[in-house]
Amino acid sequence: MTVVLDSAQPEVFRAARETLLASPFIDPAVRRAELADLTDAWLRRLFLDSGADPASCALVAIGGYGRRELAPGSDIDVLLLHTPGSAVGVPADRIWYPIWDSGVRLDHSVRTPAQARRLANSDVKVMLGLLDGRTIAGDESLLAGLRASSLSDWRARAAVRLPELRQMVANRRESFGELAYLQEPELKESLGGLRDLTIMRAIAASWVTDVPRAALEAPHLLLLDVRDALHTSTGRSSDRLLRQEQPGVARLLGIEDPDGDGDGVLRAVAAAGRTIDWAADIVWHRVDRVGRPARVPGLRKLRGPKVPARAPLADGAVVADGEVVLARDARPSRDPALLLRMAAASARAGLRIAPATLTRLAETTGSAPVPWSDEMRNSFVALIGAGRGTVPVWEALDQQDLITRLVPEWAATRSAPQHNPVHVHTVDRHMLETAVRASSHAREVARPDLLLVAAILHDIGKPAGAAKHSEVGAVMVAEIAPRMGFSQQDTEVLVALVAHHLLLSETATRRDIEDPATVAAVAAAVQRIDVLELLRALTMADAQATGPAAWSPWKAGLVDTLVTRVRAALDGEPAPDLPGPSELEQAAATTGDVVVMHRTVGGLEELTIGAPASRGDIADAAGVLALHRLQVIDARAHTVAGRSVSTWRVTPSFGEPPDPQRLAVDLRRVVAGTLDVKDRLRRRETSFEYAADAPAPRVAVVADASDRATVVEVRAADSPGLLHRLLRRMESAGARVQAAKVSTLGSDVVDVFYLLNDDGLPLSAAAVEDLRGRLVEAAELPG
Repeated sequence: MTVVLDSAQPEVFRAARETLLASPFIDPAVRRAELADLTDAWLRRLFLDSGADPASCALVAIGGYGRRELAPGSDIDVLLLHTPGSAVGVPADRIWYPIWDSGVRLDHSVRTPAQARRLANSDVKVMLGLLDGRTIAGDESLLAGLRASSLSDWRARAAVRLPELRQMVANRRESFGELAYLQEPELKESLGGLRDLTIMRAIAASWVTDVPRAALEAPHLLLLDVRDALHTSTGRSSDRLLRQEQPGVARLLGIEDPDGDGDGVLRAVAAAGRTIDWAADIVWHRVDRVGRPARVPGLRKLRGPKVPARAPLADGAVVADGEVVLARDARPSRDPALLLRMAAASARAGLRIAPATLTRLAETTGSAPVPWSDEMRNSFVALIGAGRGTVPVWEALDQQDLITRLVPEWAATRSAPQHNPVHVHTVDRHMLETAVRASSHAREVARPDLLLVAAILHDIGKPAGAAKHSEVGAVMVAEIAPRMGFSQQDTEVLVALVAHHLLLSETATRRDIEDPATVAAVAAAVQRIDVLELLRALTMADAQATGPAAWSPWKAGLVDTLVTRVRAALDGEPAPDLPGPSELEQAAATTGDVVVMHRTVGGLEELTIGAPASRGDIADAAGVLALHRLQVIDARAHTVAGRSVSTWRVTPSFGEPPDPQRLAVDLRRVVAGTLDVKDRLRRRETSFEYAADAPAPRVAVVADASDRATVVEVRAADSPGLLHRLLRRMESAGARVQAAKVSTLGSDVVDVFYLLNDDGLPLSAAAVEDLRGRLVEAAELPG
């Protein structure tokens, strides 16, 4: 497209650019081309008007501008190339200053071809930019010569330069995470983003290996379109797709988003990122294999430096050039077990299946027979039990829609976003990571096959959108397991594992595990010791795969204590004795003044507070802890000889361990009436901004959770003084806190309290109803 501007004045370009960007957002690709054409026309005119000699100079677009991929917020990245001795100082200023005056960001440089070549040889980012160079105006031979020499250098020094690229990838993973698994991905720099497409082009240009270009076209276009829509809807140049921007981006692109929460665009971006990351993994795997023989199990005794051209790996599968391919006599259409047999062997050997082989499998493999054969089921278990080697093989099969031929229900989980902030992966990748984690626990259980299958399917019901995804998943697994060839008895175990996969972790962190009713409820749910042991291993794997915030030594200790007590109940044995008061609790009970003692237990800071018993002492303690920016996880309180003794497990908000002396000083000030905790917390809370559409708090009595206390659960938006307000209302209503469990889930909390009246008995129905209203009012966000 030829664009003509009436003038080289910056305001003329700015007006034309604003008109183009304000036009209806119909086809982002067309708009990108038009924006590049408009920018080319203006820069070409600036070049001609600058006095630069077109026979000895050239204005070159590089990077994204060179690829004609300008987004509304993109900068203009240009290089003024010139022959040695050319007068370019004045012409350069005449080009750069109008661009700055236009308000468009400019990344510019002025170099001779020799200077640019030397810099490309020392800075891999410069080389990446030159790969996409495009002459806008001037002598095209300058860029042609520079590209030829730079590419020759790049290929000659690939063994040195490619590791530099690899380090860039590792640094980006550390800084920006993986595009496919983030709630707010960085479209360019996150792993699997636009930057990886540039890097793969550089690898292809090195001639070390080729790139699966056809598979990358659609995800590349999708990410460019999303970035354009993001810049358009926000008016900013940031490439981070924030949650609040996702619904607007979905609307602009016409992406289906029935709930209006942006999940549609996030799912599309995740799928694109997974495809790009999968392709990059293949490319880097091939780079790593260049010059190195494949290590194939069973071939260690072969002599000579090279592995045979085709080494057998499994029936129907061989290793060739470091990748797994079909044997010459393999017939996938006649051998239903071949797909899983090859995948399992590849995962165990740490090898990749060749892309051409994957394509052939996709073309010749039909739906799995029902039920599966024993060989298919065993190979499936071997695949998902291969540890970290499972991931690239499973991802490769999933890219070719081969997983859905085995388990059609998997399609709904693919790239499905999570809504719990503790999760770091999409639903499907989380289940895969859970299986990887479960493989390390396989020798701890009698039936590792059931553990692994439960791990890969435990969240299969989550995309259905039901509040109880475990119940939905259990119904689905009741249909899936028989298709896989599991017996009715094994199917029942798998159904129980999926239905109760949250039971141990939620009970351990939200219920009083010292209460006999808690133990009885879990025992009634699991019924069998073998199911309990499987559930324990699944709980650990699930939590470890969720993210760093989901598992800790403290939580592991709670789960283990609960499992020990439930096992005793199932065996019909007395419950193990619980540990008596700690030394700190004994000391706090006998010291006359306010005292705070500290120790570290299970990775958490534990504070034991002793003070004269009084109405409101627990609320005051919670308030002081909040003032010191300590987040409460667990609390227990009792009264001994007129003294209140409470134990709090906390995590510091800013990494500093709690100072027991400072806490004791502030608690004494509260007792003396010289520190108004309520006022201090109120002032802190008013400095916070809270979501305007936060749902109303919910207060519920958990029936049958305890025979000796009233259990109340509060779900509300978090705020610094929330726990203090709740405890004050409880104590003012005559309710005494025996134990408390506090869970923070992003901006929300789930707080569970075990309450007694002044006689040490559960609250009456009237008292509970009165308390419910008080707690709802206390849980409202500060106005």
